[in-house]
Amino acid sequence: MTKYLLRIFASFVLICSCFVSRTSACPNDDSGKRAYDSAFSEIESMLHTNQLSFKKAVFAVENAFFYDTLSYDLFQDKIQYLAFLVKEQYKSISLNSYSAADSDMVRKNLAIFEVLKDTCKIIGSGKTRYHLPFTYDFDDFFGNEKWTNMFVTKLLVTNKGNCHSLPYLYKMLSDEMGVRNAWLSFAPNHIYIKNHCQQTGWYNTELTSGQFPIDGWIMASGYVSPDAVRSGIYMDTLSDQELVANCALDLAKGYEKKYRTYTDSFIIKCCDLTLKYHPNNINAIIYKAETLKKMYLNYKNENFDLATKIYLEMENLYVHALDLGYKEMPEKMYREWLVAISKEKGKYSN
Repeated sequence: MTKYLLRIFASFVLICSCFVSRTSACPNDDSGKRAYDSAFSEIESMLHTNQLSFKKAVFAVENAFFYDTLSYDLFQDKIQYLAFLVKEQYKSISLNSYSAADSDMVRKNLAIFEVLKDTCKIIGSGKTRYHLPFTYDFDDFFGNEKWTNMFVTKLLVTNKGNCHSLPYLYKMLSDEMGVRNAWLSFAPNHIYIKNHCQQTGWYNTELTSGQFPIDGWIMASGYVSPDAVRSGIYMDTLSDQELVANCALDLAKGYEKKYRTYTDSFIIKCCDLTLKYHPNNINAIIYKAETLKKMYLNYKNENFDLATKIYLEMENLYVHALDLGYKEMPEKMYREWLVAISKEKGKYSN
């Protein structure tokens, strides 16, 4: 175990060194773009062959941002260590009031939740260890100032995450534990966990506040219309294929943060890959439309025919998004919505 923990410490050192290293580059940075091309090819291959690994896809995205300098083995070590803690926590959980056949899955979900959101006392090999909870980082939760705030690697180093990295880590641990009744789901500007159990049906797990909110909390934002629910853009379960496809969108966003270029087709290529395997991914639809808008503004004074073609495609995407029930949620409203679940637990918690 000592040797194992030393490897975990080494992973922290490596990842931390990447976080203090150069994280931006000029658009002609060939080595960085090769890293992004490689990550795109890996995700595309996973989807084409149906050899899906959400964990590997997430790592590929974050590794590309760091010029392929991260170690997957060390990243895997940290995930497996957390999975070890989940297994130890699982042993201490008893569900005396729950007798349905899927009680094992319910216990595993609870163990993952407790390792992520509670202080856990782990007793093993004659030693007692305490694992501190991961907390929500309200500073720059959209990654506007530092894109790495969205990363699982940042979460693993700092124990602070957001509605992107925390549910991503939950999903990785559920895969490690063989959990079959936990899915990621979209809300406006947000990702959360949808669970199902035989005794009570569907319930939600919210890692920002450590609550189990009812669907009414999500609807209370005011930006989830009945049309959005019917079309499946919000509050629907995401398959493994759709999750890996969404990683291509994450890749595009990191590429934009690093290079700020829109005319080399990489961002559009990533959006198209996401939409090929998840046609109703509202985030990809809007992001592609916004990218086309930037391209249109770039070309409108120098290539009228191309600009017109781009504009029509952009317009069609915005119309399609509106048909699906999309409404833009301002950042201020999102922050207030997140705080509501903590302040009004009796109203929104299950």
